Amino acid sequence: MSVTSEFFHPRSILAKVLIGSFLIFLTWAGYEGHLLPIRNFLSDERLTLEFLEYTISPYTVLKGLLIVTGFFWISSLVSAQIEKRIAGFSRMRVSNRELLAKAATLIIYFIFFVAALDMIGIDLKALTVLGGAVGIGIGFGLQKITSNFISGIILLAEKSVEVDDLIELSDGTQGFVRHTGARYSLVETFDGKEVMVPNEDFITARVINWTLTNKHGRVEITIGVAYGSNLDLVRDLLLQAAREHERCIEFPEPVCYLDGFGDSSIDFTLHFWVSDVTEGRRGPKSDVQFAIWRKFAENHIEIPFPQRDLHLKSIPENLQLKPADDCSGKGDKA
Repeated sequence: MSVTSEFFHPRSILAKVLIGSFLIFLTWAGYEGHLLPIRNFLSDERLTLEFLEYTISPYTVLKGLLIVTGFFWISSLVSAQIEKRIAGFSRMRVSNRELLAKAATLIIYFIFFVAALDMIGIDLKALTVLGGAVGIGIGFGLQKITSNFISGIILLAEKSVEVDDLIELSDGTQGFVRHTGARYSLVETFDGKEVMVPNEDFITARVINWTLTNKHGRVEITIGVAYGSNLDLVRDLLLQAAREHERCIEFPEPVCYLDGFGDSSIDFTLHFWVSDVTEGRRGPKSDVQFAIWRKFAENHIEIPFPQRDLHLKSIPENLQLKPADDCSGKGDKA
């Protein structure tokens, strides 16, 4: 953000001083009657239109714009202060704080908007027609936006996906939830990309939350050993390699399964759990595989590669090889 835009941001100190001074000046000028000539000029009958029960003049339009702008600016300041107060509730969960802040912001804007309309002189009963038109617009043009907004509220209320959760989407996107907004949630992937995921995707699609109830994560290692190996020793070495790792937890305890007898190897699967999956699983998996490799080498256990043995029992006489012809060139006729 540039320095100029930062200074004139609605919540910056300079913007607050300028807008506040302007509103105070207008209030004082109107109370003292200095704006009366401007009011009379803008309210001239030649510039006035009649619409239903309302009389619309440049003065009423300008007055309405100033009132609405002022009320929305004040509501923005009030909501910002309330959000700061709510953010200080350290005993409340992050999702609850965000849900409370959004609800407070909506209520404040609604109250100030209704107050602004009342000051302008608009009958609130006339808003029923406008509400019907807005409903039709939401049903068609704003359907996705409304769906994402409601989905965001559902996520905050259910607490199924919260900030700093490790999630995996149906399209394979994995990462940490860094922010939940009104329209989208920001997911930071392991390679540093920031993906803006519509809130609706968390409601309608399948989402894996690795940290919903706990941060435990399972690591799986598959390995094959040569036929003729001591299988009991292989199992003990695999479990020992897992238990020796510092991030392996005791419960659930590591387990080792003999999966089957393959064409070239006897296949095992090792499962062990880490306490905090947000710290990663590939590191412990790599460390344990290094430990397995060293333990197998020390105990002369072979990890085979695919191979085929060809056995020839007999060769038919008609397929037996004949002695090679003399290649010396002797006896060749010119």
